[in-house]
Amino acid sequence: MIAEGFNSLFQMERLSIMGIIPILKRLPELLKMRSNLFNIILKAKPDCFIGIDAPEFNLGLEFKLKKKNIKTVHYVSPSVWAWREKRIFKIAKSVSLMLCLFPFELPIYRRHQIPAVCIGHPLANEIAMNPDTLLARTELGLSTNKLLVALLPGSRGSEVKYLIEPFIETARMLYQNYPEIEFVLPCANLKRRKQIELYLTESKIELPLKLINGQSRSAMQASDVVLLASGTATLEALLLKKPMLVAYKMSKFSLWVFKKLLKINQYSLPNLLAGEAIVKEMIQQDCQQDLLFKEMQLLIQTKDKSPQIEKFNQLHQQLQLGGSDKAAQAIVSLIEK
Repeated sequence: MIAEGFNSLFQMERLSIMGIIPILKRLPELLKMRSNLFNIILKAKPDCFIGIDAPEFNLGLEFKLKKKNIKTVHYVSPSVWAWREKRIFKIAKSVSLMLCLFPFELPIYRRHQIPAVCIGHPLANEIAMNPDTLLARTELGLSTNKLLVALLPGSRGSEVKYLIEPFIETARMLYQNYPEIEFVLPCANLKRRKQIELYLTESKIELPLKLINGQSRSAMQASDVVLLASGTATLEALLLKKPMLVAYKMSKFSLWVFKKLLKINQYSLPNLLAGEAIVKEMIQQDCQQDLLFKEMQLLIQTKDKSPQIEKFNQLHQQLQLGGSDKAAQAIVSLIEK
């Protein structure tokens, strides 16, 4: 958005927080940001406000703006189908239109008579059904004839903190068993790169590992298999038709809180979309190098005939609903009413 000429009022890094304790530590700053933003928007008198994801931040803002007769759109449905379902009542008071990315999200909005449109996921239209692996390798300067594994330990500092060790240790074990293997690790930003480089320096592990800045999609497209944190990247891996292993860890306190609130047994988007466990999930105590290594071995051994790929193709087609074009049409219709 900045590249398109938008003006950023706050640094995105200050808003990208996950977990109970990190949010509590920054709560005063976040509340002040939101208060300032409300005053800025109110002064601008827009025809419509579009809150993109970040429901804890945006819904409160949308609630206040809607009371001031400003139409509000929320782009990316909060996971009310997964946890804290009672948020639906706040959404009803805050949102003029909900834009959902996934078909399974619509029923709860229909039950509560909240205007909602499923636009599919923009990436489903953007990513080709048959991505070019060789082209991605060439563009990233990677070997074109070696086994390549992409490592994606997350974009947040807390994610990298918990996942970098098991991911790198798993890579070390794979390297011992597959001498021709190579690894690529996309760093979400400069801070994550420094965090990862510090760990690699301190651990003194030698690997055929290439760190790249951003370009996580290209890294996955170039790879044979992917080891990654649960999150939006799992959807990209699905659309790129890459066999994947999903892993995640968080603090014990955050885990305890989320377990009290969650209503689902599957966490990754491929499994939620499929309604079944098509991707292995290694969560918390299962996220350790010995177990990750065994699962990654299986993925490598079956990569050319992976049972995941056929399902990925089906899900890709289901998500091609128009994406950004459909979202734009829905917003224009709301403004013109």
